[in-house]
Amino acid sequence: MKTIIFFNNKGGVGKTTTVYHIAWMMSELGLKVLAVDLDPQCNLSSMFLPNERMEELILEENGNTILDSIAPISEGEPYKPVYIESINHNISLLVGNLALSSFEDKLSDAWSKCLGGDSFAFKVTSVFKTMINDASERIQADFVLIDVGPNLGAMNRSILITTDNIVIPVAPDLFSLQGIKNLGDTLKEWRWQWDKRKQEYRKADISSIPNGRMQPIGYIVMQYSAKDSRPVKSYLKWADKIPLVYEQYVNGTNNSQQDDVDRLALLKHYHSLAPMSMEAHKPIFLLKPVDGAIGAHLQSVSRCYVDFKQLTQKIISKSL
Repeated sequence: MKTIIFFNNKGGVGKTTTVYHIAWMMSELGLKVLAVDLDPQCNLSSMFLPNERMEELILEENGNTILDSIAPISEGEPYKPVYIESINHNISLLVGNLALSSFEDKLSDAWSKCLGGDSFAFKVTSVFKTMINDASERIQADFVLIDVGPNLGAMNRSILITTDNIVIPVAPDLFSLQGIKNLGDTLKEWRWQWDKRKQEYRKADISSIPNGRMQPIGYIVMQYSAKDSRPVKSYLKWADKIPLVYEQYVNGTNNSQQDDVDRLALLKHYHSLAPMSMEAHKPIFLLKPVDGAIGAHLQSVSRCYVDFKQLTQKIISKSL
């Protein structure tokens, strides 16, 4: 089982949509997928589930969200097995909760106390690993795909140290370049900080705490506009700068050649198909004429299928 987080400290780059589509494509490829919604905005859960089902899960106090599983640990209680929502025979979902952000301060406090070897602090910091391992083992997941909010706070830090690999969705603009720089610097700092804390862990078996690997495997350039099958100039200007910035700040090398070895995909903006996808609760590449995908739309659906199949296969190969 591999855990992959999709993360950029710049919001609005299509991160959640990408997680959603890759989960569905992995399902198409016959893989068992656990999708984990750890963004307090709960957008991934809302994409997978109709409003009526979301209301049932959130409003009925039956312990159906991620928060219901991790909150007891922070109060010193035993871990409560997380609820798993089945989407289809290959996709399962851990449902998000708007109140997840309330967990931020507790994670920040636990992070500090880990330096003193506090066993309870390590238990709190490792809560996401505990939850993800539990759920993935129960469904025998091949991959865990994690969606988080666009910030560098304590919660995302505790989530990231739990993951094997990181995929960075970016938009070809100035602020995404800054996001890549911020993330690269922050990952180096968090790895160093967690390695220091692991040395204070007093139990011989360290398998219950995160390993802090969080290895970036590449970036995806999202939502560019195209004309004559080529990105327009304003987008190309920034897209051309991404490889060198990624190489320097994420890989930590000074390779002067601006190649695309780390670029996983250059994804088009499927403007008119996105609303259809949201309405049908299907990925764009599985839309049918009954959903409104006819004529030129149907051709775009086919192209989208090819794009995401290639992207998903590349992510799989790089994460193994």
